[in-house]
Amino acid sequence: MFIDIDCIQKKKYDQHICGDYFISKRYPEIGRLIAVLSDGLGSGIKANILSCMTSTMMLKFTEAGKDIQKASEIILESLPICRIRKISYATFSAVDCNEEGDVKIVEEGNPQFVWIRDLKVIQPEFRIISSKKFNDRNMHIYNIKVKENDRLIFCSDGVTQAGLGTEKLKLGLRREGLIGIITDILKQNPEISSRKLSKNIISAALQKEEKLLIKDDISAMCMFFRTPRQALVFTGPPYYSDKDNFYAKIFQNFKGKKAICGGTTANLISRELKIPVQNETFIPSGNLPPTSYMEGVNLVTEGILTLTKAYEYLDSAEPVVNNDPAGRLVNFLLDTDCITFMIGAKINQAHYDPNLPVEIEIRKNVVKKIAKVLEEKFIKKITFQYM
Repeated sequence: MFIDIDCIQKKKYDQHICGDYFISKRYPEIGRLIAVLSDGLGSGIKANILSCMTSTMMLKFTEAGKDIQKASEIILESLPICRIRKISYATFSAVDCNEEGDVKIVEEGNPQFVWIRDLKVIQPEFRIISSKKFNDRNMHIYNIKVKENDRLIFCSDGVTQAGLGTEKLKLGLRREGLIGIITDILKQNPEISSRKLSKNIISAALQKEEKLLIKDDISAMCMFFRTPRQALVFTGPPYYSDKDNFYAKIFQNFKGKKAICGGTTANLISRELKIPVQNETFIPSGNLPPTSYMEGVNLVTEGILTLTKAYEYLDSAEPVVNNDPAGRLVNFLLDTDCITFMIGAKINQAHYDPNLPVEIEIRKNVVKKIAKVLEEKFIKKITFQYM
């Protein structure tokens, strides 16, 4: 199974930074994923530092080989108590899972996660471990086995307390309200991605707030265990032209979504597979060349310029949803899980200019930067094939 994971966050209305912090890391060689969502006490810079510290410590401890429960115990004993409010400086939800469906979860202070299977909520068993150092500080430990199409949803209390004190929700959204929102979304779109589900949960929580002003940082982290969506991006002609047909056949036989980035590359595929390539009549806004159409290919764009712009979009705070060629490429990449880049080594003389920066001049470097942000920011699986 592929683990589709994402987290969407919104900061409190009068703050410049979110006090919640999310971190995750995928280990593709062993099919493992670790993720942590932490909620710092209060809001703003201080809360962000506390939650960042908690999440990063948890990830590093677990990555170094410590069992997630042991790592949580160390952090539980390390985090101080607020002298005034008598509560922990940060709460957290930590997940350690693999592609076989084995999931270990540790929660301390955050709302209980929601486990959805076939639109029904599963209530898992758990153990409680109490702190030896601090009274009333407990960890809930879960060991569960998920199946394909199961979903796990985690959130900070900014979600479950959304609307607190309003006429309709005097006690806030609470867990029951969150479950209602999740099931309504899944009924309408059973295949919705974790990113879009997280966005919809945050949007629904925001709608509960008076005057749409978020009174606490809100975060929704969603996990979807499913068959991976595969994609292939072919960019640049092979170094040896006598291999053109060989690589064109690989592209043709790929099972999944396909994109071509580069006019020379598109002409190569068209020639070798005898499929005409046609320019689309729609002219996008901006300075990028328009996309083309080829039967059996999901997206055909220009090469270096579009790839570079796509990287800028991906590396921004919020990925662009523009309908220009780079925006369409971004959406293509984000709507898949496992992406293979086939990268030709032949230099395109149309773009070779010693005065251009390296990331524009050399296709390989641009693609590597795109791959890095896809792996680190969007938790995608990336592989390369150089030609």
